[in-house]
Amino acid sequence: SGVFLISLLALAGCVQGGDRLVVGSKNFTESIILGEIIAQGAERLGIVVERKLNLGGTFVCHEAITSGQLDIYVEYTGTAYSAVLKMDRESDVQIVREVVDSAYADMWNLEWGRPLGFNNTFAMLVRGRDARAFNLKTISDALPRFGDWTPGFGHEFLDRADGFRGFIRHYGAEFGGEPVAMDLGLMYRALAEGRVELVAGNSTDGQIRALDLFHLEDDRRYFPPYEAIPVVRSDVAGRFPGLQGLLQSLGNSIDEVAMVEMNFRVDVEGEDFRAVARDFLDRILGDESSP
Repeated sequence: SGVFLISLLALAGCVQGGDRLVVGSKNFTESIILGEIIAQGAERLGIVVERKLNLGGTFVCHEAITSGQLDIYVEYTGTAYSAVLKMDRESDVQIVREVVDSAYADMWNLEWGRPLGFNNTFAMLVRGRDARAFNLKTISDALPRFGDWTPGFGHEFLDRADGFRGFIRHYGAEFGGEPVAMDLGLMYRALAEGRVELVAGNSTDGQIRALDLFHLEDDRRYFPPYEAIPVVRSDVAGRFPGLQGLLQSLGNSIDEVAMVEMNFRVDVEGEDFRAVARDFLDRILGDESSP
């Protein structure tokens, strides 16, 4: 009967839906590239992938993976430690990793995979010409100038525990003007064009080099380590044979230089993130695995 056929189709739809690997990412270039690398890598194994790239900030992605709407996305250990788990400041890589591993497993049945190989920390950036003129190397070097400066920060940096408030306490910093809240994408250009004097960017961003910006060293070790690592729902390995092997292959495959280069190609040179991800996988996995 028609009803029987409809229920069969519905059943087929459920089974089909359950066999898709849902790959997510946050809403900035690096996260989108990393999500696409995982998605294309899985597709080379014959896995059906649904992409939810450019989903939103940290909390949107966290909510999506804990509620089962995502199977995997790349998170940063320091972000999980400070922003999600709300733990106090910690700069030891090992401690941060152990805490996020056990907390994510206990609370949400989530597993952290192998680190991809780079640390993307908050980077306090000034114009290259200012760094050269005032001989600025570290955040401490720049502190005496903060009184004359207006900083520009992203909304997440202004809100997060490991962000602005903790930063000014830790360094005893005082700024001349209230921080301007701005979109990450606009921040670098605002700095380069002289509208603000200091921004908190991402250390692996390709625009740092393109706009001649300078990354001040965090000499008082305020920021925790932010290792980029895939976070996966613990039932996923069983559902998708081969995925575990892919994540093993991606472990330690991207150093900071390689990540900056991929970000640069997309943000500065305008290449398609899909092509950049494909090039990377061809290098790591060999292009014979391309469909």
